[in-house]
Amino acid sequence: MERISKMSQSFLKDGKFFIGCNYWASHAGTNMWRDWRPEVIQRDFALLAEAKIQYLRVFPLWSDFQPIKMHRRGAGIPKEIRMGEEPLPFTEAGRAGVSQEMADRFEMLCDLARKYDLKLVVGLLTGWMSGRMHVPPLLEDMDVLRDPRAIKWQIKFVKYMVNRFKSHPAIVAWDLGNECNCMGQVRNSEEGYVWASAIAMAIQTRDRTRPVISGMHGSFPEAEFRAQDLGEILDVLCTHPYPLFTAHCMTDPITEQKSVLHAAAETVLYRGLSGKPAFVEEAGTHGPFIASEENAAAYLNTVLHLLWSHNCLGLMWWCGFDQLALKHTPYDWEAMERELGLFREDYGPKPVLREMTAFAEFTEKFPYEKLSPRIVDAVCILSAEGDTWLAAYGAFILAKQAGLDMEFCYISDEIPEARAYILPSIAHGNLPAHVLQEIFSRVEQGAILYLSMGDGMLSPFERYTGMKPLCRYKPLSSDRVQLGEERFTFRSNYKVDYEAADAKVLARDDGGRPVMGSYRYGKGTVYYLGYPLEDIAGSVPGVVSGTGFVPYYKFYQEMKELYHPDRKVAKDNPFVAHTEHMAEGKTRIVVAVNCVPRESHVRFVFEGCGYVRTLKNQGTRIESDKNCVNMIMAPNSTVVFEIMDESGEENRES
Repeated sequence: MERISKMSQSFLKDGKFFIGCNYWASHAGTNMWRDWRPEVIQRDFALLAEAKIQYLRVFPLWSDFQPIKMHRRGAGIPKEIRMGEEPLPFTEAGRAGVSQEMADRFEMLCDLARKYDLKLVVGLLTGWMSGRMHVPPLLEDMDVLRDPRAIKWQIKFVKYMVNRFKSHPAIVAWDLGNECNCMGQVRNSEEGYVWASAIAMAIQTRDRTRPVISGMHGSFPEAEFRAQDLGEILDVLCTHPYPLFTAHCMTDPITEQKSVLHAAAETVLYRGLSGKPAFVEEAGTHGPFIASEENAAAYLNTVLHLLWSHNCLGLMWWCGFDQLALKHTPYDWEAMERELGLFREDYGPKPVLREMTAFAEFTEKFPYEKLSPRIVDAVCILSAEGDTWLAAYGAFILAKQAGLDMEFCYISDEIPEARAYILPSIAHGNLPAHVLQEIFSRVEQGAILYLSMGDGMLSPFERYTGMKPLCRYKPLSSDRVQLGEERFTFRSNYKVDYEAADAKVLARDDGGRPVMGSYRYGKGTVYYLGYPLEDIAGSVPGVVSGTGFVPYYKFYQEMKELYHPDRKVAKDNPFVAHTEHMAEGKTRIVVAVNCVPRESHVRFVFEGCGYVRTLKNQGTRIESDKNCVNMIMAPNSTVVFEIMDESGEENRES
């Protein structure tokens, strides 16, 4: 039992990044349990292990493993639940409605995984997969997330599977199931909470040594399965950041900055909202119609390094093998489900596999046990109205372009102590007064606060911002705004005219009216911008990078006080995202990621630090000086390097 516990704990080590993939057998896809060929699975596992894949997410297909059916009398009156035509056996498996044959096959799969040192995440309730339902015949006409009979049989199934396999050393985590929020329609977050609690407790009554993972996608604060609730119930949250199925993410090419930042933004968001570790449980491009094999590889390489540098737990690709030859559903239905593998149909490796293997080799040789936490400049507080994900996504993008790092929290949750706060694209008028009072009391004691306005309201406005609102109206045209030497165009649903009052004006519109100001509030500073900057950056195609680029990040750069005083590294290129990590003694690690499919020229300047050595270089030309380094970074590439603090001070907690 001690060994199992240690394996499970290794899954949760922050910074010890893992890679893996979701697995269906190469010959049969979702039919693998009925078309059982262990020799194929052994070959698949050997190929994956050789490529340094470490983790597999596997799926005991619910309809195959619990094939229970209601036998009825005349007029459809229910009579007896059977397993096919046979009565339920008086065995542990039979009482749970579980096929002994399928459970034995699952044990064989676990044994093969152990043979190849592959660690398994088990998606227990796989009633939804790739666009098709797979629920037991008994439950086909029920909403399985709400019907008491359906939940009863789910609990029986989960308890049996966990109890039987809890001693298997290949299994390191339990997953509620595959995107279980797609299996039915709960009407509110309370119903979502009850279902998730029931399944999680069923797992935990049988095994308390392994973490329980959500397995969900789309757990935003306004969703029926809220990240905050899942964080209370579960041990680990996950994201499935497919651009095609995430709002505002399928606007730019897959290798452009907005697209490659998506996975890190969403995973950091879930981690912040839930208070639990998070990782990318499913990643992919949905095939060559979205991204060629080489573009998919460039995308994955960039995403891997961004997730790693933001201290996420890991990434699992969807999926192991292409499924072009399969004639059953969902593969017959869905073009996007056929060419998603690390391996092609002929078992030839794709470029994405090359990137995963190379990344695994890099982390194996990384000279530190793990990557230490990055320096975080601010906490981004998300308001309860409007599009929460859009505001978070836009803020994350702008911060990365400006050289800032953030964590997230929700305005109705406890606001963590921080030296700086960002409250982006405020929508509607429902910011609770007691929360605002708490935030501004921290500003009064010295914190920094930046607010931007969507169609929201703030009260008392002038007291908090030093700017006086005069009137609000729907503008007929876009505004032209001057910030320093730069001119910007803004279009918003509502316009408010202001006068400066006690604020220092940082930007004005063409009419000379202030639109951005800074204001001393006690010992702290409040920055205010009268436009939904983050909503614009997160939703308008092409403005983040590429030919339609608009340097909106300069509004963030203007707020110099946002930058953490422990930061020693500054950059001059918005398309290169970087993180700064305090290592041993006076050493710091810098991870620089070129987030665009073009060469990027970037200069890093080090305050009181000197360049030491390069730990990773993906084709970048580097010229280092004592306190700076110039790089010409290859498209979608990463450089990891060390610098040394020359001040004589040891690193301290930030």
